[in-house]
Amino acid sequence: MFDSVRKHQRVLQFVLMLFIVPSFALFGISSYSEFMDKETDIVKVNGKPITAQEVDTAAKRQAERVGGNAQIAQSLPFRQAILNELLQQRILGFAISDLRLQVGKQELVNSLQKIPQIRALYRQDGTFDDLRFKQLLASNGMNEEQFYAGQSFDLKIQQLINSVARTELASPKLSEIVLSLYDTERQVQTLQFNAKDYLAKVNPSADELQAFYEANAKLFERPEYIDVEYIVLRADPKEDSKVFNDKADQFANITYDQADSLKPAADKLKLSIQTQKGVTRAGAAGVSRDHPLANAKVVQSLYGDEALKNKRNTEAVQIAPGVFVSARVVTLYPAQVLPYQDVAAEVKRQVSQRAAEKLAITAASEKLAALEKDPKNVAGFSTATWISRNKPGSLVGPSMDEVMSVNASALPALVSVANPGVGTTIYRIDQVRQPTAVDAKVQKAQAQQIQALAAQSEFAGFMAYWRNSAGVKVINPLKQASAGSAGS
Repeated sequence: MFDSVRKHQRVLQFVLMLFIVPSFALFGISSYSEFMDKETDIVKVNGKPITAQEVDTAAKRQAERVGGNAQIAQSLPFRQAILNELLQQRILGFAISDLRLQVGKQELVNSLQKIPQIRALYRQDGTFDDLRFKQLLASNGMNEEQFYAGQSFDLKIQQLINSVARTELASPKLSEIVLSLYDTERQVQTLQFNAKDYLAKVNPSADELQAFYEANAKLFERPEYIDVEYIVLRADPKEDSKVFNDKADQFANITYDQADSLKPAADKLKLSIQTQKGVTRAGAAGVSRDHPLANAKVVQSLYGDEALKNKRNTEAVQIAPGVFVSARVVTLYPAQVLPYQDVAAEVKRQVSQRAAEKLAITAASEKLAALEKDPKNVAGFSTATWISRNKPGSLVGPSMDEVMSVNASALPALVSVANPGVGTTIYRIDQVRQPTAVDAKVQKAQAQQIQALAAQSEFAGFMAYWRNSAGVKVINPLKQASAGSAGS
């Protein structure tokens, strides 16, 4: 079922590492025994839950490992990634148990001796420093039983990967076929029917313009926007960090407790109240990337119910190290359809463009019908060029797909491809050939991509099978962690 896995073990091992943080690694998440807290269940695997507390603990440890802080551990995307890792661990654990995989003592010893921290514990006379070994484990919150169980678990995972396939799939042949499709060249000529060339032939009436405006009012709607005021607290490099932290606490507390105005916080901390007009949901136009109102979280807070409807201060948002912002909505300008007289020119442009595009499509259709009766007629076509998927020239998307899907045994051939908003292009394909020379580096890179994709697909199928076998069931959605939970 998963025959190509053995062929691409190194690729699969990399794929597996994307999914799994080994649960028993020397400096990783410790044993499953601490993952059985009776908290709110998030997911169940074989009837056993992964809890919110388990995710919180693992997120905190992983954040510490990568040098992050508590805010990273609390973020929903980070915690979701941790939950995915834990889920993969449980599914693989279920598969190992179901298959009754075992690890021999010598295999375990050989694996341990490959760990640099373990090798460093051997004395010059070849004896093992058992005391330092126990101290090392204790410093990482583990005992010998947990450590050995973890190493055994990791070896069983490797054994599981190696056992999922014992025959080879002829993937080199498959790669050869796919690469041939990428290298094959076709001689192509084009004949353009662009809407812009037909604009002079259209002249919409006043009634047509008015009818289009009324039927497409959303196209002429001005989005809602707001005028805001805001204050910014910045750390002074000469200032003691404790002093700034105290100011930051005051900033957050005052803007929250006295949410009807920014003035109390501004007066207390001697900050100026600044203003910005025309802030949309995309932010303030024409400001620098580090501007407070270019920050997505600040803008999102301004468009929340508390700020937008109740005109309350936003929460204090840290937009950079040592920089906090709080803002409030002064005036809301609801979305509204602009009057016809204000958009008359745009209405005419759009109606004319659409009418011209229809004329271009009609002309292309008529030309294609004539060419099919006289396939040798090349009048009006561009100079022929050789293209391939590796060397597409100006062909992209649907145009490339249509040209490359033409039956090579029935040439010359014609295909018509619509370009929405532009017009239509007729492509003439005269010849097909294999290139006289290929780029070996490009071929090698593409072959590796094909093999990697095939391996990922196989592994995904493997995991889907065991996920189904383990009866994975989502109990509750994962939620944003509170500051207290992430730090516990």
